[in-house]
Amino acid sequence: MTQDLRLTVAAELERARARTAGLTDAVDDADLVRQHSPIMSPLVWDLAHVGNQEELWLVRDVGGREPVRRDIDELYDAFKHPRRDRPALPLLGPAEARAYVGQVRDKALDVLDRVPLDPDRPLLADGYAFGMIVQHEQQHDETMLATHQLRAGAPVLTADPPPPARVPVAGEVLIPGGPFAMGTDTEPWALDNERPAHPVDVPAFFIDAAPVTNGRYAEFIAAGGYRDPRWWSERGWAHRQQAQLTAPLHWQRDGDGWAATTFGRTGPVGPDEPVVHVCYFEAEAYAAWAGRRLPTEAEWEKAARFDPATGRSRRFPWGDETPEPRHANLGQRHLSPAPVGAYPDGASPLGVHQLIGDVWEWTSSGFHPYPGFAVFPYEEYSQVFFGGDYKVLRGGSFGTDRAACRGTFRNWDHPVRRQIFSGFRCARDAD
Repeated sequence: MTQDLRLTVAAELERARARTAGLTDAVDDADLVRQHSPIMSPLVWDLAHVGNQEELWLVRDVGGREPVRRDIDELYDAFKHPRRDRPALPLLGPAEARAYVGQVRDKALDVLDRVPLDPDRPLLADGYAFGMIVQHEQQHDETMLATHQLRAGAPVLTADPPPPARVPVAGEVLIPGGPFAMGTDTEPWALDNERPAHPVDVPAFFIDAAPVTNGRYAEFIAAGGYRDPRWWSERGWAHRQQAQLTAPLHWQRDGDGWAATTFGRTGPVGPDEPVVHVCYFEAEAYAAWAGRRLPTEAEWEKAARFDPATGRSRRFPWGDETPEPRHANLGQRHLSPAPVGAYPDGASPLGVHQLIGDVWEWTSSGFHPYPGFAVFPYEEYSQVFFGGDYKVLRGGSFGTDRAACRGTFRNWDHPVRRQIFSGFRCARDAD
């Protein structure tokens, strides 16, 4: 079992690194060091940062080895330097960064070969520290993918188009009231904010069977949704005015319709695809216009995990099986959300579709710890963000890897953010 675990961990580390290499090798050195947006790091910072975190945790902490580059720790500490300031730092250049992450990886794999995966040591049980690093790198890969979406210039990324719709999906689904187990005690690589499992009693509610599509969102725009403060919260309306929001990020008028620029290519928006690149305030306004609301985080998780036939919470809407391509649009296999109805094999027992992949879904909940929360293995992963100006997003996107996505996974961001691959679905009380 231990050897099987080592092989699994090594394969996941390699899979993450191959994606990192693809995202950084796709552009020249000038693009790697350029800041494509003040809210994003240069790609070369992300590259060295994933290596530095791997060094800190796997080489130094788990392996007890001598530092590879102690002198760069502060440069790649995400809490010491805001993203807008990082281009001015004496960062490793592209060649040096690549050499550094390669050297760190060699040492990390040696640690994996030699260190006992002791079940009595929480950081090593089930290969947790290695799984944490896999997820960290995959999360930065998604961040780098978002940076690619913001860069100007000729397209450099390619992928197959997402699959077409296979079944019709429309309307809403009733989720029965009652308790369910939220969070997890059993997911081996779950992060601290997903723990512990705890009962939550959720009153009955309706939730959209699919995320809100471009076509439905265009109706909101056509009805004057961006011009009518009735649909916006006070903060949302102030932000809409200040940021001059008139449509989702990357949309532009195309005759009587809309086009969007996606990784350097501009074309008509797909009316049946989930809307993407909207901030929380836009999602909230659309829901109000539609006579609905955004689901709470607990409602979203119950819709995604609760099996009414057994009363238990699944790992994923379709069951406990690790995501396969037939289940969900994950892992950058495609460069856009798939049309609604493209993944019937990924639906929940109650018939809610595309809860995993395609777009991160805004919820109405702030980011707070679960009852019984315990920091592990460091405060800066979750605890320092609790109670701040954040809203929780769930479900992952087409840019999220399966290693960093499950029914309990919690993402969070400021409500103004929309460079992320964010969308939403609506809910309402079952009165």
